[in-house]
Amino acid sequence: MDSKITKEDISQEVFDLYDDYAHNKINRRQFVEKLSIFAVGSLTLPSLLSFMTPNYVDSILVQPADPRLKTGYINYDSPRGGGSIKGLLSQPAQVKKKLPGIVVVHENRGLNPYIEDVGRRAAIEGFITLAPDALSPLGGYPGNDDEGRELQKKRTREEMLEDFIAAYEYLKSHKDCNGYIGVVGFCFGGWISNMMAVKVPYLKAAVPYYGGQPTKEEAEKIKAPLLLHYAGLDTRVNDGWPAFQEILNKNKVENTAYFYSNVNHGFHNNTTPRYDEAAAALSWTRTIDFFKTKLK
Repeated sequence: MDSKITKEDISQEVFDLYDDYAHNKINRRQFVEKLSIFAVGSLTLPSLLSFMTPNYVDSILVQPADPRLKTGYINYDSPRGGGSIKGLLSQPAQVKKKLPGIVVVHENRGLNPYIEDVGRRAAIEGFITLAPDALSPLGGYPGNDDEGRELQKKRTREEMLEDFIAAYEYLKSHKDCNGYIGVVGFCFGGWISNMMAVKVPYLKAAVPYYGGQPTKEEAEKIKAPLLLHYAGLDTRVNDGWPAFQEILNKNKVENTAYFYSNVNHGFHNNTTPRYDEAAAALSWTRTIDFFKTKLK
């Protein structure tokens, strides 16, 4: 991020504009054109672009070579999805007993360094985690989010859902997993987390971060406990919660939703200025505590 700019220098309209861009409502050319309106004085267009672009190099919290972990890429079969799917498998280096599992689901741009880091963060807490790359059939995450978004648009979300269900099956049969498995996902991955609760009868817990909700008919099938994190400023996603909650409550499905005030969609992602440290830390503590309670 540009050290000369802080979040406080940026209008909320810029964050909303970035949200539109990140969710394919506008293309990069339109994003740059609209962003140029806010380039005033020291806020030059290049500095704004730099500030809003993910910074992966300086944002990793658990390094790939962290000695506390055993981590590496694997490939698993997804016969109803993309065929062979690559994923990052992480677990504590010293495994003395079988561990609960967590499927970690990326946003709408493939398995980027942030999501790999989240997989390692969860593994540090005593889980075996699998963070799949739904872009595997297209060559995998291309190294930057812009190209990743373009690639992911070439697959249907229903087919990608099958890849993450297959990841659940892979973990369930892993020799180091105790068979108790949950899912956590962000944005697109939040929708996947909700849908895995719909589609996987024995899923033990789902934690969608700012994820789109299932349809009424789909929501009726959910049995797994849900912990849901929503960004206070994210009306696009939040508007779907009341109807979803009504169905969950009617069917006596355990659910707890937290709304983090004055934060943007993507607040957990510490690589962009939408990140909110307090909300991210609190939500993650709640997530890990939830998994430790439910995955046993």
